[in-house]
Amino acid sequence: MKLPHYFIMIYFTSILSSAFAGDIEKGKEKSATCAACHGSAGVSINPEWPKLAGQHAKYLETQLYEFQKGPDGTRNNAIMYGIALALSKEDIEDISAYYASLDVSIGLTDDAYLKDGQNIYRGGNMEYKIQACMACHGPNGQGNSLAGIPSLSGQHSEYIYQQLKKFQSTDRANDYNKMMRNIASRMSDKEMKAVAKYLEGLY
Repeated sequence: MKLPHYFIMIYFTSILSSAFAGDIEKGKEKSATCAACHGSAGVSINPEWPKLAGQHAKYLETQLYEFQKGPDGTRNNAIMYGIALALSKEDIEDISAYYASLDVSIGLTDDAYLKDGQNIYRGGNMEYKIQACMACHGPNGQGNSLAGIPSLSGQHSEYIYQQLKKFQSTDRANDYNKMMRNIASRMSDKEMKAVAKYLEGLY
């Protein structure tokens, strides 16, 4: 039986992903330093630090490589620069694979932000040309692993809000084709908070 091109593509993508996947067990051992901030199960206690549990490995790898560039990169963070600089390519792949293997931790959406957050996430704001977040991050906030689009489901609202502000001010500029910077530049502070709060309980 001849398989459709679509299924053939999925099959080879699966093989390639497995071939280049990091070692989860080694990643668990190497993540000991990360646990101080991001938690032993990838769930940070401080809401200003991201939850890493269940995040796509490809996305985590990309961010660690960006942190390694320090002031010369597009995502400069003094703390992460020092940590990432000590990691080899194998370390990054292993640690990313480990966090991607963990269960996502879902929070709660504050009722006061539910309606506005849902409207913006699902429908955007066409008056100000703000694209719906779900167009890239999906209806459940799970992102797209192959495209390197992060999962936002259950993420700390404070962290998401903080990153939106950084995209708005261009302090963070590692988004493909300025996608997030263009969107965040048109968002009000109220809209950012509403979306961030909505995502914390989205699954």
